[in-house]
Amino acid sequence: MRRLSDVIYNFHWIVAGKAARASQAYAGFLRAFLRARAIRSVINLRGPNPKHMWWRYETRVCAGLGVAHFDTMLSSRRLPTRQMLINLLEAFRQAQTPVLLKCSGGQDRTSFAAALYLLNTQGWAAFEEAEQQFASWPYLHWPRRHQHWLKLFPEFAREDSAGAALAEWLGRDYTPERFKAWLEARGMGDSFRGLYDKPGTAPGI
Repeated sequence: MRRLSDVIYNFHWIVAGKAARASQAYAGFLRAFLRARAIRSVINLRGPNPKHMWWRYETRVCAGLGVAHFDTMLSSRRLPTRQMLINLLEAFRQAQTPVLLKCSGGQDRTSFAAALYLLNTQGWAAFEEAEQQFASWPYLHWPRRHQHWLKLFPEFAREDSAGAALAEWLGRDYTPERFKAWLEARGMGDSFRGLYDKPGTAPGI
């Protein structure tokens, strides 16, 4: 049975008892929310934001509960650099389970990270399950014009990797320029806003 807080925070299990996804805890009660689900690690996809109250609250609650907190940076509009994706997979590796993935609304970057979590831990056999992480219901993924690349990334990764494991392919072959060319060749050049001028930088949004 779903709790009211599941609805408020767009909470769903990716893999029951091991990995979950949710939105930012803007309504508060984060301590009770994490404890009720026995969360041991939180991966924040908005990057470190020490100037913002939500980040200070989140890290303070996690520290008080002994929950590991990882900051990784993704944008829902700009194509990720190789290092961003390597950092995300490294957070997956280090995080004790159950782990919670979250961005702001738990809809776009969280859908992307949830898909990569499945592909990283279960391989390409989980491709269809990974694609389901972008469903409009129940995850509320309704992408805007420059967010459509998110759902297309798993297809690109599977094709470009030629069967290699996700982590191996990312570390060896992936570049945002390569993904950009793939999108443009399929008439999806307007599915993203652009690339990063400086690799590894991203807005904490």
